[in-house]
Amino acid sequence: MQIRQFFLGGKWTDSSPRKIQLDLNPVDGSTIAQVHQAQESDVDRAIQLALKAQAIWREQGPSVRESMLLNVASILERRTEDIAAVLVKEAGCNLGNGMYNVFHSVGDLRAKAGDCRRICGETIPTESAGAISLTLREPLGVVAAIAPFNFPFVLASVKVSSALATGNAVILKPSEYTPISALLLAEAYDEAGLPEGLLSVLPGGNDVGRALVNHKDIKLVAFTGSSRTGKSIAQSAAASLKRVCLELGGVNPLIIMDDVDMEYAIDTAVFGAFNHQGQVCMASSKILIHESIHDAFVEKLIERTQSLKVGDPSQADTVIGPLISQDSVLAVHAAVQKAEEAGASIACGGQYEGACYQPTILINVHQDMPIFHEEVFGPVLTVTPFSDIGEAVSLANNSDYGLSSAVLTNDINKAMLVARKIDAGMVHINGTTVQCEPQAPFGGVKMSGLGRESTKGYIDQMTEIKWVTIASQPSEYPF
Repeated sequence: MQIRQFFLGGKWTDSSPRKIQLDLNPVDGSTIAQVHQAQESDVDRAIQLALKAQAIWREQGPSVRESMLLNVASILERRTEDIAAVLVKEAGCNLGNGMYNVFHSVGDLRAKAGDCRRICGETIPTESAGAISLTLREPLGVVAAIAPFNFPFVLASVKVSSALATGNAVILKPSEYTPISALLLAEAYDEAGLPEGLLSVLPGGNDVGRALVNHKDIKLVAFTGSSRTGKSIAQSAAASLKRVCLELGGVNPLIIMDDVDMEYAIDTAVFGAFNHQGQVCMASSKILIHESIHDAFVEKLIERTQSLKVGDPSQADTVIGPLISQDSVLAVHAAVQKAEEAGASIACGGQYEGACYQPTILINVHQDMPIFHEEVFGPVLTVTPFSDIGEAVSLANNSDYGLSSAVLTNDINKAMLVARKIDAGMVHINGTTVQCEPQAPFGGVKMSGLGRESTKGYIDQMTEIKWVTIASQPSEYPF
C-alpha cells in the first residue's frame, strides 16, 4: 500500500511520533494510501523555515518568481491525466471535474506569473514643495492556506500561487479527506526547484489548522470552506489582527424569467445544481422561476434530472458520484427530510445508496422554510415561483449568503436590473452560477466571505502598502 510523507520546508518527512491516517475512496471506502500526519510542532518548524526562505525570496526580481510559476504550470500540464485520476479516487469527482482542477490551476499559474511584473506602488500628489510621495508594495511574510475537499487541487494551487507570486512563503493544510492532491502539488513545486522553506504541505487535523491560525508569524489566513468555520477563523485571527481571506458558502439563486428558451434553462439549472454532486459553493441550489412557466419547467426538470447516471465516477458516463463521506450523506438526507416535514414536496430523488445521493428536486418551497436559506452542499435544488422581477430579487436577497447568482432572460434591461439589485459578489447573465476564471474577481458578500483570491484582489490582500516620502529641501517646523 502506498505510504505518503508530508512536505515540510522542501523535505519529504515522516510524522514523529508516527501518526498515520488512511486516505479513503468515498465510493467504496477502500484505502487509497496511508498518509503521515503533521502535528503542531511541525507547524512551528515549517514557519521558522519559511521565515528564513521568504527573507531571500522577497528580494528576488519578478522574473525569478515568474519563471518558477511557469515551470510549475508546465509540470502540471504534463501530469494532468495522472493528477485527475487521483482526484477521481480521492475526491469522488468524475474525470472531467478532475481535469478541470488541473486545467484551471495551470491557467491560474500562468496568470499569476504575468502578475509578478505588475505588483506596483504609485506616486501620490503632495503638498510639500519639491518632495516625492510614493507607495511600495511589500510581501506580508508567511501565509497560511487551508484548502477544502470539494475542489482540493485547484483551490490549494490558487492559494499557493498567490502567495508565491507576491513574494510570500506559504504553509498549506489540505482537507483531511483529500491530502494526496495537495502533496501532488508539492511534488510539482519540488520538481520545478522551488527554494527550500517557501512551501510546506502539512496534512493533519484541526490541531494543525488551529496552530496555523493562531501562530504569531502567520500574517494572513486564506481559507475556503464553510461559513461556520470561516467565522471561527476570523474570530481567532482577530486576536492578533491577522488578515483573513475567506471564500465561504453560498445559497445561490438562478432566476429564470418567462422569456427564456426552456431547454437552455433546464441545461443551466441541471449543470449548476448537480455539478460535482452539488458540492460546490457556487451551486445553483435555489431556482426562482416565473410562475407562468413553473409547471412546464418542473416537468422537464424532473425528466432531465432522472436521466442522470448515479454511481462510480470512474465510469465515463457517470454524472452524479459519491458525496465525500457518509456523514455528508446523512446531513444532506436530514436537510431533505426536514424540508419535507416543513411542507416541501420531493419531486424526485430524496434517497441514497452508500455514499451516492440521488439528485433531488424540492418543490412547493417558500421563503419561510429553513431549506430556502441553508446551504445543503449536496445534489439538492429547490424551486420557488415568483410573479414579477421585484419579487424575484427580493427572494434572491432573502439570504445570509451572497456568493454567486444568475439570471436567464432575453430582456437586457431586466438582466441589468437584477445585476444591480442582487446582493452577491458575482452575477452571471444568461449563464450558470458556477463560473470561475483566473483573471476574474471571485468571491462573495455577507456570510459568503471576505476578500478576493483572483485578479488584483489577491495582490491587495497578500502585500502591505508602505508610504515613502522624499524631501528635496529642509522642512520648516513650528517649534
